[in-house]
Amino acid sequence: MLRSAPINPDWILEGNPVARNRIIARSSDSLACTIIWDCTAGKFNWFYDIDETVHIIEGSVTVSDGVSGPKLLQPGSVAFFPAGTSALWHVETYVRKVAFCQRTLPAMMERSISLLRQLKSRMLGQATGGSLMDAEAA
Repeated sequence: MLRSAPINPDWILEGNPVARNRIIARSSDSLACTIIWDCTAGKFNWFYDIDETVHIIEGSVTVSDGVSGPKLLQPGSVAFFPAGTSALWHVETYVRKVAFCQRTLPAMMERSISLLRQLKSRMLGQATGGSLMDAEAA
């Protein structure tokens, strides 16, 4: 069941859009999640503080990022909105999407995590008697 997820009133430009959502999956590190989201008619700005990839499953929305022309997203459409950007959303009647959201880590942290994963792979390869290639493929 979807729960109320009000749009920031300062972002609404027209209408009275009613949004709802539900998190359906979350990564073990809580840096990523998959959400079902829907919204009724309205026009509003959306400001992205995380990377978001959307897949429209019902209805439609016209989005504009202020750089390229407006794009109509309808069932089957996929769009990516990077953290730090914004888009104007115009929902004429209704839209439902699946969104994959991911927080990005600072570059230094990503490098550290990558090194830790490499170390883990090497340790697993030695502990199991397998080669490094075997550990990375697993």
